[in-house]
Amino acid sequence: MGGLAAALDLACAGFEVTVLEAQATPGGKMRQIRIEGAMIDAGPTVFTMKWVFDALFSDAGTSIERELTLSPVTTLARHAWNGTDTLDLFADFERSVDAIGTFAGSQAAAGYRSFCERAQITFNLLDASFIRAERPSVAGMMLHAGRNRPQDVLRIKPYTTLWRALHEHFRDRRLRQLFGRYATYSGSSPFLASATLMLIAHVERMGVYQIEGGMHALAASLQKLAGAKGAAFRFNAAVKSIETTRGAASAVILASGDRIPADAIVFNGDINALAAGLLGSAAATALTATPIASRSQSAITYALLSPTSGFELAHHNVFFSNDYAAEFDDVFARGRVPLDPTVYVCAQDRGANHPPAEGTPERLLCLINAPACGDHTKFTSEEMAQCQSRTFQQLARCGLSVQAAPPNLIVTAPQDFEQLFPATGGALYGAASHGWMAPFQRPGSRSKIPGLYLAGGSCHPGAGVPMATLSGRLAARAILADHASISRSPMAAIPGGTSTR
Repeated sequence: MGGLAAALDLACAGFEVTVLEAQATPGGKMRQIRIEGAMIDAGPTVFTMKWVFDALFSDAGTSIERELTLSPVTTLARHAWNGTDTLDLFADFERSVDAIGTFAGSQAAAGYRSFCERAQITFNLLDASFIRAERPSVAGMMLHAGRNRPQDVLRIKPYTTLWRALHEHFRDRRLRQLFGRYATYSGSSPFLASATLMLIAHVERMGVYQIEGGMHALAASLQKLAGAKGAAFRFNAAVKSIETTRGAASAVILASGDRIPADAIVFNGDINALAAGLLGSAAATALTATPIASRSQSAITYALLSPTSGFELAHHNVFFSNDYAAEFDDVFARGRVPLDPTVYVCAQDRGANHPPAEGTPERLLCLINAPACGDHTKFTSEEMAQCQSRTFQQLARCGLSVQAAPPNLIVTAPQDFEQLFPATGGALYGAASHGWMAPFQRPGSRSKIPGLYLAGGSCHPGAGVPMATLSGRLAARAILADHASISRSPMAAIPGGTSTR
């Protein structure tokens, strides 16, 4: 998404753009898996922060509604702890308040109101001073707050953990689990991540959407639009190295041997691929690698086509473990797949569309948290079988029956994500957001090598579809600023990224 956004912005600005993608389709992690003719989103499944895309499409002379069909989601997510304890959150705020009150009492409903107020304050403080800033700093955030509402910094308590902050609003353990899950949106533990991640609650309340054709349709739409603006796309074009001349990025060398000269290159892969030297020794000096201990989590996903019964699925569903602390301790301290996992299920035929008829196979993506160990630990077939058994037993415990069996099941584990996204160990979100300073330590758009720029979920402003898209726009903005006095000439790119000349 970072590379596609940068390509679109730069093509609109008059640059000649070439996007080089190692895979056969655009989108990177926003990929699809085909099972018996059905296309299943096997990467991001939640579309939020629509205003990011409104601006991107508008600046390209169109609108997202003109290019795609969006449907607002009325039920944000359905949550279950067992066969009887279930709770829906809704786009309608008061409806969510009522649901929480019925589920856990009036005190919990009041706690939800205060939590949402705090989440909104957090978002308002960080939107301009961090999310949209090219190179944010603590000093810049404090200065922004000082000009507006300095008391808000004290109110959001960025120095405390999300889990501790949730105790101030919710006595009910189940509600702390529910809202603590927002830490996993950045691949982090709620017991270690900053309380500022509660802003995700406000983002979801501002609108969650389904895209006709799945999330991958967004990537395809950006490719089409950038192409119409003159950008060229080359797929199955793996990059071997980035060449430098007199210390500045000067060309991209493909695995095929082709050399593409460039005055600027946007790298949209994980930053560790650069730091590890996978794109040549010269490019390895562009930044510092993320330590293994600082990696975000990976996942084990199950894409399948299966009938379901016993539990009425929404589009987004979460089936919680019994011991949340033990689950994250397994992932981040013990380096193993949780023995008692929380399971996320995206029922891709539910929501805006009519649910499938009873007994009809439906498209599902099931996901559990896992350690980012894919570069040094390969789970055996026996271990994978045990993980699958625990995953679907958890669903059954909550009343959901799923027929998970080949050939209607495709499993992706950390070692598979490591192959797709090298030098990550399978980490899907860059560095984990553990500690209040972690977000400020992500690299910005400019690398240490002149002419080599960065985009994607492993750099600022962070992981997730909207954030990665913003990173691409920030990279394009940096290129425009750095090349303001240079005449436009051809532009080249690398896998998942864009480069300019």
